[in-house]
Amino acid sequence: MRVMVLVKATADSEAGMMPSTELLEAMGKFNQELVEAGIMLAGEGLHPSSKGKRVMFDGPNRTVIDGPFDQTKELVAGFWIWQVKDMAEAVEWVKRCPNPMPGPSEIEIRPVVEAADFGDALTPELAEQEERLRERVARR
Repeated sequence: MRVMVLVKATADSEAGMMPSTELLEAMGKFNQELVEAGIMLAGEGLHPSSKGKRVMFDGPNRTVIDGPFDQTKELVAGFWIWQVKDMAEAVEWVKRCPNPMPGPSEIEIRPVVEAADFGDALTPELAEQEERLRERVARR
């Protein structure tokens, strides 16, 4: 199963505080372990929400909102995409992760929706279209 591992933002990350050399080294080692174990598919840190935008949808209308955004604990400071056998394996890997922030922090793990999760709504034609798109993305 694929999971998205979300590193939640803190006041420090939202203030633009960059990680220390020690944390960068520890995260680099952890990421290397993930790669060597065949777990890590992708992963990146994100700039603070002050550099971001939100697009709100209401029927055909779109409204763009500039950051920063409220509720720091609900924001994401970074992410990984992992391939694991189950949620228990993902939890075990997260427990091995260096603390991603200088103080208390939180990491959330969410399963990625797979084609089978859509049931009959995903017709064979739509499944084929999705597969073609994934192949194109993989070639980049």
